[in-house]
Amino acid sequence: MLLTKKSIVLSITLFACLLFSFSQESENTGAIVTDRPDATEASSTVGRGAFQIETGGLYESYEKNNIKSESFTYNTMLVRYGIFDNIELRLGWDFVEGVTKVNGNKLNNVTSGFSPLLLSVKIDIAEEKDGMPEIALIGNVFPAFSASADYKPETTGVGFRFSLSHTLNEKSSLGYNIGAEWGNGSPETTAIYTIAYGYRLSDKFGFYTELYGDLPEDNSANHYWDAGFTYLASNDLQFDIYTGTSITDGQDLLLGLGLSYRALKKTI
Repeated sequence: MLLTKKSIVLSITLFACLLFSFSQESENTGAIVTDRPDATEASSTVGRGAFQIETGGLYESYEKNNIKSESFTYNTMLVRYGIFDNIELRLGWDFVEGVTKVNGNKLNNVTSGFSPLLLSVKIDIAEEKDGMPEIALIGNVFPAFSASADYKPETTGVGFRFSLSHTLNEKSSLGYNIGAEWGNGSPETTAIYTIAYGYRLSDKFGFYTELYGDLPEDNSANHYWDAGFTYLASNDLQFDIYTGTSITDGQDLLLGLGLSYRALKKTI
């Protein structure tokens, strides 16, 4: 069943590539649009010839019955490259370290290494028009062999999500994602969702708040929130800082910061 679902996801992605490979006017000359720091992926691609790096670090903690689990992600790297105006290729890889403390004492079972590599494609499907949202489709593959031993899943994971957004007014917007994931040795389907509200405080500063989570087929749902600020140093460089926690059990504190940089293809 898992292989069948993987084949379905990959087939949908390949079909969409062929179906929506239309020529659009490139929009990559304005301010950079990023897929970080929130969990909501942007509904636009970087544009033909654009090379974009989004990276940062984050800290997560959860404590229960005097047992505290801490996770440090030192490199949330995402590399995006536009092969067409409406299609981008994406590559991501995180380096993670996990620590467990009992009554404040650090145990020796520290875990560290790379999480599974992200191989992904994003495809623009529709522009925002007449009240209809801007829409993009994202297909993801997480090869099991690419992860370090401490974070290696049993099987390769796959997933997809539709990313949509609405412009509310000249200063605010609403973005949301819906999709599903399969992996880690289980045929169970995990539905995923995000919804984020963004507000432009000035030409340089922005604010967002977000609700997101996942709903496994045979387990309890997980719900989280986060909020943060962005600073646009230039049209091609953005910094961010954010915090959050879980609504359900699983995360007491989330802290993160990062930056995104875009290099545009020079035209003659």
